[in-house]
Amino acid sequence: MVLEPGVRTVETESVPASSTGLEARCASAKNARALRAGSLHRAAAWQVVGAALVSKFLVFIFAAESYVVLGNEPIHGFRGWLGTLIRWDTVHYLNVAEHGYGGNGRLSNLLVLFPAYPWAVRFFSLVFGDYLISGLFVSGVASIFAAVLLYRLAALDFSSAVARRAAWFLFIFPTSYFLHLAYAESMFIAMVLGCILAARRQEWFQCGICGTLAGLTRVNGLVLIPVLAYEAAEQYSKTRRFDWRFLCAASPMLGLAAYLLVNLSATGDPFAFLAVQREHFSKYFAVPWTGLAETVRSIGYRGPTESQMVGTQELVFVLLGLLCTIYCWKKLRPSYSIWMTGNWLLATCTGFVYCVPRFSLTMFPIFMIFALVGRNRLCRAAITIWSLLFLALFTSLFVRGLWAF
Repeated sequence: MVLEPGVRTVETESVPASSTGLEARCASAKNARALRAGSLHRAAAWQVVGAALVSKFLVFIFAAESYVVLGNEPIHGFRGWLGTLIRWDTVHYLNVAEHGYGGNGRLSNLLVLFPAYPWAVRFFSLVFGDYLISGLFVSGVASIFAAVLLYRLAALDFSSAVARRAAWFLFIFPTSYFLHLAYAESMFIAMVLGCILAARRQEWFQCGICGTLAGLTRVNGLVLIPVLAYEAAEQYSKTRRFDWRFLCAASPMLGLAAYLLVNLSATGDPFAFLAVQREHFSKYFAVPWTGLAETVRSIGYRGPTESQMVGTQELVFVLLGLLCTIYCWKKLRPSYSIWMTGNWLLATCTGFVYCVPRFSLTMFPIFMIFALVGRNRLCRAAITIWSLLFLALFTSLFVRGLWAF
């Protein structure tokens, strides 16, 4: 090649065509794997939805059958079936939804119920024209969201199979019938799981919305604050940059503040619910062994049914929560351990321990632990059989109007 005088050549680095093609193929394969993974997760999520709907249908069928067979009483039509579901706190939630909170008399005792769930029931009653159907709808939809959110949260750390098992154990847990009834449990669990999932994905605005609603649904929504603070600290430790959206970790306080305003409006005292808890439900702060010792003593002087349901079963679920909390600190994410510890202490640090089997539903890491232990077939079979047997027993008691937490 002949060069003109004064013209210099510039060396350029040529990229072999084969190298470019290899990078393209690698990128294409990576995208394909991501698409397949996303497709598998979507399919698994729909499987969870299907399992939730099937379990819901079967629980309702079993409840009706057990009412007829064990009580030797017929159910007359759709309204008769609905009547078997109006038990215990369902009556109170529907009263709040329809009439609101009262400053004195019987309705004033309902101040112990946080308002998010009855407000949702009241809203959908405008659609259905019936408060019970509205309550069942809100709980039903929320329970399906809870199952999918639990699957997605578990899938962040474990395989899809483990995540699916976690959702499965949620719906066969001995007190999972509360997910289908007009109770606040399913709404609260959905808000908690949505809040933590959003925090882990760094979607802090969504986290703030769910956290506020959780704080407006149950008092243990406040346990989310240290949970979310841990997640914020974890993200800060990786970037060393403070994100003002981390302040959404305090969002459950907004829900509690709204609840205190409800108390103030109804009675003139923002903390009126505390007096109601103490006077009518023997709920007040005490060291754990105070209430637990009374529960142990009560087994001796109560009748056979009460000694089991108010004594033995309460202790069984207290022990289950404690063992799962210890396991959680050893094997699971610290934020989940914080959630377990806070909820276990709230359930046991009281003068009278009750409803722990129902409150255990909100301790979602239990289902992840069951799923992990369930890798062993024998353990999975044992947990499944225990869950289904006591789910049947407790459901039968509930529809008969007997105490079932």
